[in-house]
Amino acid sequence: MTEPQETVETRGNDRVDLIAQDANGDGKTDVWVSDTDGDGKPDLFQFDTDGDGKVDITMVDLDEDGNPDMIVDGDGGIPPKA
Repeated sequence: MTEPQETVETRGNDRVDLIAQDANGDGKTDVWVSDTDGDGKPDLFQFDTDGDGKVDITMVDLDEDGNPDMIVDGDGGIPPKA
């Protein structure tokens, strides 16, 4: 993710910064990185690996050590609008 990234605000009462990125250059956002606890470190990563607009893989780094602690494959959730 060396290309410029876009930061957007998500819906709800809590502010969550979301970095959205087109990782494969097809013109569609396919990676979403979120700081859900406001400490300035990313802790939620979502990927649309097949370009269908739905999240295929979600990774959570609970202790924010740079390694995901939990991976949910095929959760099918719809990512935030970027």
